Amino acid sequence: MKKEIWFGLSILMAVVISIFVFMPSFSQMTNGHLGLLMLGLIVVAIMLGFPTAFTLMGMGMMFAWLAFRSRNPDLAIQQTLDLMVQRAYSVMSNDVLISIPLFVFMGYLVERANLIEKLFKSLHLAMARVPGSLAVATVITCAIFATATGIVGAVVTLMGLLALPAMLKAGYNTKLAAGAITAGGCLGILIPPSVLLIVYGATAGVSVVKLYAGAFFPGIMLATLYVGYIIIIAKIKPQWAPPLSEEDRKVTLPAHNETVSKTFGKNVVRGLFTGLQGKDMPDAPKGTLVKELLIALLPAIAFTIAMGLTYRAVTAPAPVTSTEVVQMGGGFSNDDVKQEAGGLQEPPSEGGLKEPPSDSSLKEPPVEALGDAAKVAPPAEAKPVVTAVPAATAAPTAEATGERVAAPTSYWIVLGLGAAALAAFYAIFSFARLEIFKMLLGSFFPLAMLIIAVLGTIVFGLATPTEAAAMGSMGGLILAAAYRRLNVQVVRESVYLTAKTSAMVCWLFVGSSIFSAAFALLGGQELINAWVLSMDLTPIQFMLLAQAIIFLLGWPLEWTEIIVIFMPIFIPLLPHFGIDPLFFGLLVALNLQTAFLSPPVAMAAFYLKGVSPPHVTLNQIFAGMLPFMAIQVFALFLLYTFPAIGMWLPGVLYK
Repeated sequence: MKKEIWFGLSILMAVVISIFVFMPSFSQMTNGHLGLLMLGLIVVAIMLGFPTAFTLMGMGMMFAWLAFRSRNPDLAIQQTLDLMVQRAYSVMSNDVLISIPLFVFMGYLVERANLIEKLFKSLHLAMARVPGSLAVATVITCAIFATATGIVGAVVTLMGLLALPAMLKAGYNTKLAAGAITAGGCLGILIPPSVLLIVYGATAGVSVVKLYAGAFFPGIMLATLYVGYIIIIAKIKPQWAPPLSEEDRKVTLPAHNETVSKTFGKNVVRGLFTGLQGKDMPDAPKGTLVKELLIALLPAIAFTIAMGLTYRAVTAPAPVTSTEVVQMGGGFSNDDVKQEAGGLQEPPSEGGLKEPPSDSSLKEPPVEALGDAAKVAPPAEAKPVVTAVPAATAAPTAEATGERVAAPTSYWIVLGLGAAALAAFYAIFSFARLEIFKMLLGSFFPLAMLIIAVLGTIVFGLATPTEAAAMGSMGGLILAAAYRRLNVQVVRESVYLTAKTSAMVCWLFVGSSIFSAAFALLGGQELINAWVLSMDLTPIQFMLLAQAIIFLLGWPLEWTEIIVIFMPIFIPLLPHFGIDPLFFGLLVALNLQTAFLSPPVAMAAFYLKGVSPPHVTLNQIFAGMLPFMAIQVFALFLLYTFPAIGMWLPGVLYK
């Protein structure tokens, strides 16, 4: 029997033995103990391979019937069925979940537009001189693809088909190659638009928009740590990640660029300008050279536009506001209160409001009855109102006159550094690099525009996640059509896979909702809350305990089961310890990446094994994932130590 099976059976037996050891006898069992028993049995059932959604649903209904039966046996069945219908309806009417099929559909369309293959090829050529260039390009491609899809399985599978054969052919260590693919593919759990964040937001009642904004920088941080580790390993052990050969780094030039390069030099700007000034060459017509020059100048044009817009923003005059002091009660004339016909008018003098008759009116009490209290000092003589006169002699400022203000020093520093970087870039800009840049224009920038359009509208509050997901789906259709990959077969496959994934998520929500209701009816939540509160933990201790439990649950369970089953247990305890559910969700999202990288249920490993060559074993894949798991733990420590990594952007955008 394989080691993986022994490991899984060991964990399963440990769970079963723990149930028998810690549970009281049947005669002493309360409903709360039944809730804990249900929690243990669901873990056992999932590890045995039963479908998660229907296991949650079936076990939840069974234990809900036991809870209702303990109260009123006659109505137990009816109440259980009513609970199932109500929970299913509440899930299906949740607007947040609409974004899931739209994001999934966008991901499958991008995958079938063949953009990822072009992106990987252009990135590994662009980073040919970076140590471990293929592995670095793999992680960056996975991060970009994860940002565009949020689907872990699709990213790992596709990169396993593209990157793993290329790295093995280049002589890369199998463990390093497998670890880079699996770890990079799991970035889709954290980087928006993550399906996990949507599920957590719907479960915990946290804004998905804030979760997306908060997960942005932690995702970039984790990807940067992966790249840094690969570069360090490639420096320490070059035999694990040998550099690309000259043949692999060679870029084939078009005929016109080859002619210009041989005639006027390898520098793009100098060669193209010189070629335009000379005679028209048969292999390099001037119209083609103009197009090539415009493409080469795109970075300078983009930088100029960006800095110009920034200059207008930072030098814009402040709005002119009036500082004149108006006398209280002044500023109005009799003409201002005149009303047009049909407006509010004074009542007519005849038949209008009159004073009540003197006989029935309220009279002042006699002075004798009031005694000394009636002796009130006469009112003081009214003093004239003093009107404050504004200082008209103050010198007018730029804000007051509407003139532009001076740009800050930081703007000129950024402008100088950017200009210097552009000068250095164009000094080494060869025709080979121009071809790589054109490849990036055709692969990276379309995806970048799609990502900016989707995430930008969400983060800046221009659209809800559902609306942004709809826009992303339309963008996926446009990209597939632009690359001539849009046909009936592609749309049919994308719709089928989207429906399959969305149905799984929705039924998971239905099952978890029924399960959570049964758990609450049995009093399991109160039992756990009482146990946690009895330990008198500090917020730090509680956070460490919760994250340790989630980390361990990632071994036998997937992130979906952890979110829908165990998050409803932790979330009610957060207010007691003063923990922000948003910050807790970011820690959980970062922690739950271990669910795809930790054996024995490391789904990323099985995705990769399914498309890898026969000689790549599952043990090699697991061994390659372990260093990246350690990096995830380190990133978790950084996020907890410096919460601003995740909380700064939501705090700035959504004050």
